[in-house]
Amino acid sequence: MNTWEFLYNGFLVALQPVNLIYALVGVLIGTAVGVLPGIGPMSGVALLIPITSTLTAGATPEEAAASAIILLAGVYYGAMYGGSTTSILLNTPGESSSVVTALDGYQLAKQGRAGSALSIAAIGSFVAGIVSLIALVFLAVPLSEVAIRFGPAEYFSLMLLGLCAVSGLAGKSMTKGLIMTVAGLLLATIGIDNVSGVARFTYDMPILYQGLEFLTVAVGLFALGEVFKTILEKESNDGHIVKIGRVTPTATDLKDSAGPIARGSLLGFFIGVLPGAGATLASFFSYILEKKLSKNPDKFGKGAIEGVAAPESANNAASGGAMIPLLTLGIPGSGTTAILMGALIMYNVQPGPLLFDEHPQVAWGLIASMFIGNVMLLVLNMPLVKMFAKIIETPAKYLIPIIIAISFFGVYAVQVNTFDLYLLIGFGVIGYFLAKHDYPLAPLVLGLVLGPMIENNLRRALTASNGDWSVFVTHPLSLTFLIIAALWLIIPFIMKLRGKNVVINEEG
Repeated sequence: MNTWEFLYNGFLVALQPVNLIYALVGVLIGTAVGVLPGIGPMSGVALLIPITSTLTAGATPEEAAASAIILLAGVYYGAMYGGSTTSILLNTPGESSSVVTALDGYQLAKQGRAGSALSIAAIGSFVAGIVSLIALVFLAVPLSEVAIRFGPAEYFSLMLLGLCAVSGLAGKSMTKGLIMTVAGLLLATIGIDNVSGVARFTYDMPILYQGLEFLTVAVGLFALGEVFKTILEKESNDGHIVKIGRVTPTATDLKDSAGPIARGSLLGFFIGVLPGAGATLASFFSYILEKKLSKNPDKFGKGAIEGVAAPESANNAASGGAMIPLLTLGIPGSGTTAILMGALIMYNVQPGPLLFDEHPQVAWGLIASMFIGNVMLLVLNMPLVKMFAKIIETPAKYLIPIIIAISFFGVYAVQVNTFDLYLLIGFGVIGYFLAKHDYPLAPLVLGLVLGPMIENNLRRALTASNGDWSVFVTHPLSLTFLIIAALWLIIPFIMKLRGKNVVINEEG
């Protein structure tokens, strides 16, 4: 049988009434999970695993596995859709990959273009989902062979490139961007060291042994930071309600978004294939790429529709890409795919090279259901754009308590301790003062995300090479990433110096 026949059989599985219901329930729960800060796709999928075993009682083992994984995968990519909603409307990232969307999405909402931003996010997510699934069908095996060649040295260099590239998010001052990146890396070191077991920067407080929760920091900096700004600077519009305007994107919006959606879809898919990279890194990279390619980079962070289209496309494409190492190699590329892998094993389905031969009904049924689920998400989300857009019309005196409630509920739901609520308030105050003095928040968040991965891959590479640091330059791919990272920092610095010299010569 060829690929088309396998896919046809997959659709026969996915289009069974019971599996259509599971796909619909999955994407609905996933959207809700994405909207609520703190729950996240990982927690959503994990919470539903015990429920799937009761829902599929009475079915054959193969049918039960197919139905369960269709439901759980629906939660996974549904959460990628839902994460953009509160990022755009309330500057409250629903989950980590939506942090970048908040940079321009919230500014668009404040300008009365919430409808356009939400529509473009939904369209970009849909296109990216379909692109990544087509690529998944045809490129699964070849791309897995490339991804498996990535060793710890290559991953370390790739993460380092990500940190250097974050200077593209730094606004006018690269120095401030690098300061915030280092601050994020320092925060990432708090907790028990995985290798030595030594407590670092915990000050004998057991609550800090597990480190700082990413979501606590992100929601504090972005959501509560905005709340403090509104209260302290009295941005209440004096009772004036913001006019939303049209809720569908204009022809100009669609034209401006077409390129970013296409590039974000491809970039997100290829980053998603790399185990450990994930949707968060994909959304950051796609945003940076669009800012570099833009003829008017200054508009980013002030309400550029491209700043919503690119990261939303990338994070959805990455969720499709992450399925490749999971299904073909049995290597989970993220926390959520690790939980999906656990669910498959629970149903006696072993992901890996033999999955497509031994359990074609499960593998191809899952891929086909993701096509159907993406269509469901577009059909469900587009009519709701107007309803979502109305949220921004709510006067600040009502909106602020809602944002605070969502933020506190989300953070408490993850950690279930009051210490994180104090941290949330602390980072809210810090976020307000940093933003007030033009320190970019996104590099700090990326530093916090990439810090543990950089440290782990650095140690693994040095352990494998017996402490020989040349391992990072003797591997061609690693060397390539390091050279690009260096150029990313050096070229803007040289161009800035040349610009100063031109000014001096003209004045002379």
